[in-house]
Amino acid sequence: MSYLKILTDQCSLCGKCVEACPFNALSQNLQLEVNENCRLCGICVKACPFQALVIERGAKPTANLKSYQNVLIFAEQRGGKLSGVTLELIGKGRMLASKLGQKLFVVLPGDRTEKLVSELKNYPVDAIFVYDHKELAYFRAEPYTAVLYDLIKELKPGIILIGATQVGRSLAPRLATRLRTGLTADCTILDVKPNGDLIQTRPAFGGNVMAQIITPRHRPQLATVRPKVMTPAAKKPSHPKQVFIREVKPEFLDSGISFLSILPKPQETSITEAEVIVAVGRGLKKAEDLALIEELAKSLNGMVAVTRPLVEAGWASYTRQVGLSGRTVRPKLYIACGISGAIQHVAGMSGSDLIFAINKDPEAPIFEVAHFGLVGDFYEILPALIKELE
Repeated sequence: MSYLKILTDQCSLCGKCVEACPFNALSQNLQLEVNENCRLCGICVKACPFQALVIERGAKPTANLKSYQNVLIFAEQRGGKLSGVTLELIGKGRMLASKLGQKLFVVLPGDRTEKLVSELKNYPVDAIFVYDHKELAYFRAEPYTAVLYDLIKELKPGIILIGATQVGRSLAPRLATRLRTGLTADCTILDVKPNGDLIQTRPAFGGNVMAQIITPRHRPQLATVRPKVMTPAAKKPSHPKQVFIREVKPEFLDSGISFLSILPKPQETSITEAEVIVAVGRGLKKAEDLALIEELAKSLNGMVAVTRPLVEAGWASYTRQVGLSGRTVRPKLYIACGISGAIQHVAGMSGSDLIFAINKDPEAPIFEVAHFGLVGDFYEILPALIKELE
């Protein structure tokens, strides 16, 4: 990330760069300062008669890494309800903070947040920072970015975790830009070094590689985390915690978006919420044979899921796909029928409580993650299983 460098020993505070800047990114008092409005356009560099401004290519190291401490979680809410990924982030954030001997904070923007605050108090967080305003009831990128930036400037957390949801994928890049820091998106594994470096693991190259990323020279460290890949936090109401109500300044609410009306989306049953999933892969011979999978799923009060090849063949909807390019699921029971166990698929279901695999190939990778397995043709096994269930 490039940045504007000020050579203070050459700067005379003449003010010509401040006058020339079209974005109000420069100000001067006892010294010249640059803020988050800077677009690195170079106009100020040309206007400076003393060559005191230089655009440096590459990221500017954080001056004092040790001044950034603790873990901050963004609590996402929709329609006054906490998203599931928030509790997953609290669980992981508590583990990271405990390893470092630091505190776990939660920031909650919303409207009429008393009920949500009461819910968050049940979990092992050290402090909850609340921005309560009617204009924050629904997500808008600019106000949410502004309130988080306001808190982060003051708290200086070493680690910030946001869910890789539609909201998080819009919020996190904007926040990273303001903070002049990096962002690792769609993490599936998180750990931390004793010195505070966050070890961020995410799929790369289409899921064929699991890349480990660290940020040794910059703070804060910002990552988004896929829903359903982390274990939700266990309740611990006895954990001591504080609640701070933060001021929502009028300038925080500036936005180019206005809500004219809110229409709730029709409720859809999603495989991400299913407790039992029967999934099928390349072993399926034709689309009509999905009826066999559906029959078993119905017998178990479960749902049907598929791998990517079946979606690409047009045999099933994308909403049924499990894997890196589909949904991540954590059911109580996952039955894999004719699925080889490629890393792209396994990454989307390995968190299931119980995995039962059926495959004709005894060397199939799916058996490495399965708790129980049957070597055989599911076309022969499923009818017998269905009959037994009946």
